[in-house]
Amino acid sequence: MVPERWSPAVLLGLAAVLATALLAGIHHGTRERIAVREQARALERLAAVLPPALYDNDPLADTTVVHDARLGPGPRTVWRARRGGAGTAVALSVTAPDGYAGPIDLLVGIDRAGRVLGVRVTGHAETPGLGDPIELRRSDWVLGFDGRSLTDPPPARWTVRRDGGDFDQFTGATITPRAVVAAVARALAFHAESGDALFALPAGPG
Repeated sequence: MVPERWSPAVLLGLAAVLATALLAGIHHGTRERIAVREQARALERLAAVLPPALYDNDPLADTTVVHDARLGPGPRTVWRARRGGAGTAVALSVTAPDGYAGPIDLLVGIDRAGRVLGVRVTGHAETPGLGDPIELRRSDWVLGFDGRSLTDPPPARWTVRRDGGDFDQFTGATITPRAVVAAVARALAFHAESGDALFALPAGPG
């Protein structure tokens, strides 16, 4: 029973305290569930360009940050895959600045030998129906990078067919695929110079 001497103000204060504690508990539990879901989505995204068979570490935690204009403006995150402590592959955050409607953000996986493990578009503003075949859900065009390297094709052929290269363009849209192909080629060039050193860099925020 509530003592009769308790005033309405005291009762209101107690109710506020209880409500605050309840909301805090709900928020804490919800925040943890959201964090788990976000980590699962991040792992799924990485798995598309970093096959899980290549690592026994946690690439979401084993990250570093680099600055290289070939990958795009500002700091670029590198996710590192290791097996038995040895580096096996990396995933690079890459931006093609010259898309038709603006920058195109990519995730590019590259193994230790310099071969593309996968490319996925993570953000863009390209025209629906013209430039969006760069998305895997729209077409399998992006899978054409799998297994490629700086020597396959040779550097001069790292462009779209209209420019004498090996990669298809889209009907009515050449600028978008041209930008993506060039960005992947730049990522490979960066990796050729810095790939081994990436595994020795200190961990930083991803």
